[in-house]
Amino acid sequence: MLTINGMQSGNSSRINGSLVAWIDALMENNNRRHHWTLMSLLQHRVLAASAFTPKVRTLCATLLATWLALTTPLALAVLPAAVDGDPLPSLAPMLAKTVPGVVNVSTVTEIAATEHPLLRDPFFRRFFDIPGHQRNRESQSLGSGVVIDAERGIILTNHHVVRAADTIRVTFDDGRRLDAKLVGSDPETDIAVLRVDSDDLTAVPLADSDALQVGDFVVAIGSPFGLAHTVTSGIVSALGRTGLGIEGYESFIQTDASINPGNSGGPLVNLRGELVGINTAILAPGGGNVGIGFAIPTNMVKTVASQILEHGSVRRGLFGAGVQDLTPEIASALDIELFRGAVIATVQPDSPAAEAGLKPGDIVTSVDGRLIASAGDLRSRVGLLRPGTEIELEILRNGKRRRLQAVIEDPYADFVHGETLSPALEGALIGEAIRRSNRTRTGVVMVGPLRPGSPAWQNGLREGDLIVQANRRAIARLDDLAQALQSAGGLYSAQVLRDDQLLLLSRR
Repeated sequence: MLTINGMQSGNSSRINGSLVAWIDALMENNNRRHHWTLMSLLQHRVLAASAFTPKVRTLCATLLATWLALTTPLALAVLPAAVDGDPLPSLAPMLAKTVPGVVNVSTVTEIAATEHPLLRDPFFRRFFDIPGHQRNRESQSLGSGVVIDAERGIILTNHHVVRAADTIRVTFDDGRRLDAKLVGSDPETDIAVLRVDSDDLTAVPLADSDALQVGDFVVAIGSPFGLAHTVTSGIVSALGRTGLGIEGYESFIQTDASINPGNSGGPLVNLRGELVGINTAILAPGGGNVGIGFAIPTNMVKTVASQILEHGSVRRGLFGAGVQDLTPEIASALDIELFRGAVIATVQPDSPAAEAGLKPGDIVTSVDGRLIASAGDLRSRVGLLRPGTEIELEILRNGKRRRLQAVIEDPYADFVHGETLSPALEGALIGEAIRRSNRTRTGVVMVGPLRPGSPAWQNGLREGDLIVQANRRAIARLDDLAQALQSAGGLYSAQVLRDDQLLLLSRR
């Protein structure tokens, strides 16, 4: 490094001569290392030196500023393609393989148009020669989807994207547009499975979403506001988000990758192009994206999709326990130092939970070795298990840890296939159940899982319906239902309880 000696002593002419000589030396030995020496001198010595005349100080400052401008490299607005021979990181290679497996999902739904009351009068219609058929209007929606099985043409999307759709079409990034068939959907997890007929598809591989960590980079692909195959990136902001009230079973991946209306059903992938989640919702107080989006983890998606492909719907097992979050108040009342877990609130008699030995007040801390953070976490872990699955629970009771074994029960084990009772019930599981109301127990016939588009579905029945009357005959047992349908030659009218509301189903 160049140094200057004698700058603080001697007469002005000697100092000025030394300064000129030093600047000449600096210009001849142009080196980036001298920048800091020059700037230090400029700030602390040269401009403040009382020995220099004003003209010398002005000349010095001008020379130094000019030298810095000429020797300092210019800042580039565009990054170079490589640094030290190594290419800069880019998502382009991964996206080139992934985007062909992402589709735009559009639906058309026919809705009965609202008419003026006079138009419902047959005399008025006949007098003015108005057609008697019901007028319909079309409603359209837009979303995204992802191919997970190229050979079978299986596409995943959200249930709310294709709900009540009469026509479903998917568009690929190469412009192909295909009609899709709904295999089945699950409103509780907001997952739907579609199938298309095509031999030239690209599938997106599935990753283990349990391996995700907060801070991992992720990429969202979809069609926000109809802008097909838009790519945004971000990180995993949080895992296992529950209690949002969006779906029945919640264990969301939270991300700050931009998700907007139209992204629903599209993939959230890692930097290897593997599917880690299905984008489903955003938190948008002002109506737009604020960096808080939610995706359904792939492991939950796989469980639901496999059941839909096998049965046409999700057959959930029965555990028989009511749970609530472990709050600081409950922990204090139980005199325990625990901040995460699920508290058992109720246990149904003769249920798998009761047979395992669970009691109200027990705190479940893990299932099959996986920690339980909340009641929603436990509900998601257990509620998606197939009937017959064995699980190990770790609980805390009276300050002591215990391990319990339980087997998930099939709630429809005693149900029969509807076609054994009548062709009108084909595609549904039908069984007897007990309805409890005002301390009374009443026998009813319950509709179990059923296949969309089946005769039972077309007759208006849905899973969970309680059939209390069929063809104007009271129904309390399966024999009553079979006789009512056989004597009338089919199902022409029925009264069912659905979500505690009495509905009348009639066939026209």
